[in-house]
Amino acid sequence: MNLSAPTEFQQPLDQTIALPRPTLHKASVWRERIELVLLIVLVFTVVNLASMRFYIEGPSMQSTFYAGQFLIVSRAHYLLTEPQRGDIVVFDAPGDDNRTNNPLLIKRLIGLPGDHIVVENGQVYVNDVPLNEPYVHYDPGENLFRCGGEYCDIVLEENQYYMMGDNRNDSNDSRAFGPVDRSRLVGEAIIRYWPPADWGIVTRIGYPD
Repeated sequence: MNLSAPTEFQQPLDQTIALPRPTLHKASVWRERIELVLLIVLVFTVVNLASMRFYIEGPSMQSTFYAGQFLIVSRAHYLLTEPQRGDIVVFDAPGDDNRTNNPLLIKRLIGLPGDHIVVENGQVYVNDVPLNEPYVHYDPGENLFRCGGEYCDIVLEENQYYMMGDNRNDSNDSRAFGPVDRSRLVGEAIIRYWPPADWGIVTRIGYPD
């Protein structure tokens, strides 16, 4: 086989082709600052859409929470998952819509849709099974919590939840205003962040078997 010299239409193998390098321009300091501010605003907006800050007032959730503590409540939890028994939930109580003062409440989720809830002589029964509640708070000398009215023996309908405070003798909850519709659930408490000494993750306590 004969090898011929490269013609004007051929590129020698040992000759590289020099390509122009792209020119990179460094962003100005002001542009970097503006982009940083926009990023911070975006993150802040997303965080606020997905969560809210909640301030504890009153004794209804002692000894789990005390007045003056601040919580972060996740709105996203109930957009992605279903509420579970044992969740600590912030919600808009039924019956308060026409009041000037319509505060959000925080309680523990006791009953799920379809549950038969009975509250009797200081004991909560779910589907005829007594609920083991080691977190329930009593002050020394107090009697067992009572329940009177139509919401002490109730079967929950679809999208209805039964809420109770951990401090049963000092809590305005589903025993008084009835079940809470899912549309009224704001979110689940996930972090206690103030005061610093009380900081911690609010784990789903759940229920012992």
